[in-house]
Amino acid sequence: MTDPSPSLAALTQRYQSVKQRIQNACLQANRPIGSVALLAVSKTKPIKQINVLAQYGQVCFGENYLQESLTKIAQCPELEWHFIGPIQSNKTKAIAEHFQWVHSVDRLKVAQRLSRQRPSEVPPLNILLEVNISEEETKAGLTPSEVLQVAAEIATLPNLKLRGLMAIPQKQTNIEAQRLPFRQVRELLEQLNTQHPEWKLDTLSMGMSGDLEAAIMEGATLVRIGTDIFGAREDRSN
Repeated sequence: MTDPSPSLAALTQRYQSVKQRIQNACLQANRPIGSVALLAVSKTKPIKQINVLAQYGQVCFGENYLQESLTKIAQCPELEWHFIGPIQSNKTKAIAEHFQWVHSVDRLKVAQRLSRQRPSEVPPLNILLEVNISEEETKAGLTPSEVLQVAAEIATLPNLKLRGLMAIPQKQTNIEAQRLPFRQVRELLEQLNTQHPEWKLDTLSMGMSGDLEAAIMEGATLVRIGTDIFGAREDRSN
C-alpha cells in the first residue's frame, strides 16, 4: 500500500480511533468484540477517502444523497452500500436497484415501492424501520406504536427483508440520558421478535459519533459514524 497523503493519514488515524472506541464499548458492555458493525457515513466525501478505508478493511458505507452515491457505487460496486437519508418517492427505483440496505423506511408506501422496484435477480433489499423514538415533531420516523403495525405489513412484501430498527434520538450530553431512548428502541425490537419470532430481526442501527458508547451499551449492532472518521461534512443536497 502506498503511503497516503497527510490528510489521508489523518483519516486512517481517525478511523482506527473509532474502531478502538467501538471495541472498548463492547468490552465495557460485556459484549463480544465484533458484535457491533461500523457503518462509515461517507456522504459528501470523495471516493479516494472511501478507497483508503476499504484498503483497511471497511466494507459498509452510508450515503444520504442519491446522485452522489450512484457515482460512488458505480466506482466501487464491491462495497456494501446503505442508504440512510430521507426517501422521496421519485428516488425509490434507484435506491431499490443499487443499494443493499435502507435504514430510513418510515412509510408503508415507500416500502411497497422499494419492493416493486427491487430487481428479482438480486438478493432481497435489507430494510430497517426508522423510529422517531423521542417523538419529535420535526423529525421523520414512525412512532413506536406505528412500528408495530407497519412492520407486520412490510414483513410480507416480496423482494425485501425486514432486519430491524434505526433511530436517531434527541441529542443528550449525559450518557445515562443517552442510553434511555436506545433502551426503548431495543425493547421495541424485542417486542417485535416476541410477537413474530419468524422474522428473526437482528439489527439495531443506532449510535453516532457523539453517543456510540451509549448505543452499544443498549444493544446497537451497527453504529453510523461520519464526523469522527471523515471530519465535518460539506453542505450539499440533491
